[in-house]
Amino acid sequence: MLIVPVKDGEAIDKALKKYKRKFERAGILKELRRRKNFTKPSINRRAEVLKAIYKEDMYGNKND
Repeated sequence: MLIVPVKDGEAIDKALKKYKRKFERAGILKELRRRKNFTKPSINRRAEVLKAIYKEDMYGNKND
C-alpha cells in the first residue's frame, strides 16, 4: 500500500503528483501486467537462451 503524507495547507494537486510518482517508482503496474500473463518458467528460460544465442551471433563472434 502506498502512503503519501500530506502537509497542512498543501495543494491536492501536489499530493496527487507525489502519489503518481511513488506509484510509478514502485512498479505496481508492471507487476500487475507481468502477473496477468503468466508464462511457465521453462518458456521464460527458453526465451533467455534464444536471446543469448542471438546476441552471441550478432556481437560475440567477430573473429569468424
